[in-house]
Amino acid sequence: MAQESSLKRSIAVETKIVQETSLKRSLGVWGIVALGLGYMTPTVVFDTFGIVSRISNGVVPLAYLVGLVVMLFTAISYGKMVRVFPDAGSAYTYTRRTMGEHLGFIVGWASLLDYLLLPMVNALIARIYMVALFPDSQPWLWVLIYVTLVTAVNIYSMRTTSGLNLILVVFTISLVIIFIIMASIQLYNGMGEGTLFTINPLWNQDVEMVGVFTAATVVAFSFIGFDAITMYTEEAKDEDTVPRAIILTVALGGLIFFVAAYFAQSLFPDLGVFNLLDDTLPEIGLYVGGQMFQLLFIAGALAATIASGLASHASVARLLFVMGRNEVLPKSFSYVHPKFRTPVVTVVLAGLVSLLAIGPDLELIASVINFGALIAFTFVNISVIAYFVVQKKRYKTGKDIFKYLVMPALGAIFTGILWYHLQAESFIGGLVWILIGVIYMLFLTKGFKKRLGAYEESEMDEI
Repeated sequence: MAQESSLKRSIAVETKIVQETSLKRSLGVWGIVALGLGYMTPTVVFDTFGIVSRISNGVVPLAYLVGLVVMLFTAISYGKMVRVFPDAGSAYTYTRRTMGEHLGFIVGWASLLDYLLLPMVNALIARIYMVALFPDSQPWLWVLIYVTLVTAVNIYSMRTTSGLNLILVVFTISLVIIFIIMASIQLYNGMGEGTLFTINPLWNQDVEMVGVFTAATVVAFSFIGFDAITMYTEEAKDEDTVPRAIILTVALGGLIFFVAAYFAQSLFPDLGVFNLLDDTLPEIGLYVGGQMFQLLFIAGALAATIASGLASHASVARLLFVMGRNEVLPKSFSYVHPKFRTPVVTVVLAGLVSLLAIGPDLELIASVINFGALIAFTFVNISVIAYFVVQKKRYKTGKDIFKYLVMPALGAIFTGILWYHLQAESFIGGLVWILIGVIYMLFLTKGFKKRLGAYEESEMDEI
């Protein structure tokens, strides 16, 4: 009797420990889609329009179409892997579990580059908007206010983050629809191409595919949200939630980007009208609808930026949380607040990194982000092959070969093409970051003489 009572107490204690160190399952499909679309920031198509149009020679929607095709292949691979490994950690977790701890760490380290920098990009864009509205204000003050707000909401509750995100995303998409209506009126009245239906935004005599692929690497930055939502796997209500949300996020986000880019390119075939190519959204709003619409457009873009900031902040906090739980980063990163059930240490750390938005240039940061993102996308596709074909021998039927070899191989090849066309600054910054990661890994493993971090219970059977 005493032994049975002791066993029950032991089980109760272990259950309490698991509950206190696990994340709360509270997210449904549309809640996660809202986080994904919020992360993707629908209005970013207007922010980067000048940059992408210059690189692609005036075919921004074509660049988004190329990006969408690549991301759909990769999204399908994410859907496969998230069912097999329903843990937070995304590309880091999948690579670690299918191709080894060392390669997994490098992929996770590369992913950290874009996950850490994207919240900072949102803070930077918010700073640009607020300074445009209040020219005499101090830029650093807006960064501080923005980062404090986003950090506080993420500490309090993931459900609150998702709910607020949904409201902001609905407002943002509504504003994009209003833009399309107003753009249609302006095109009918003779602005830009002077017609609603033209092939010029998709192809013209100056287009070169090298430029289109290079531009697609920039717009790939807009699609990062579908990858980020795999970070919420441990907070999803069931195992089907995240795979469904991934496909919906890519499809809806890609449709919004393509249509908005088509109308923007039709209105502005000549970039000479813009004073600032680094962020063309405020001027697009002014030219399409005057000062009142410009204010509304900036307000909607700010709402989108806050939504993206909430989602991206939450995602990087969870990647750091998982890497801390695996002890490849400090163990303190795996701390979960006993009341809020959120990874408070990593949420605060992401906020501190975001404060660096007081200074950098948008185009440079966006290009560096894509280095890490495209590496993650490539290895998620490869991890499908490593798991299903190499480990599980799923290559004995035509259906399996198509699902687990042909599809992910195409995804990896397409992503590799985009990776090859990254700008030089991306390679330099990315390779320096990877080198730092390799040095850190050598330190952790004492020159590969010990295991890299701790293993979770679900991994023990694979060792």
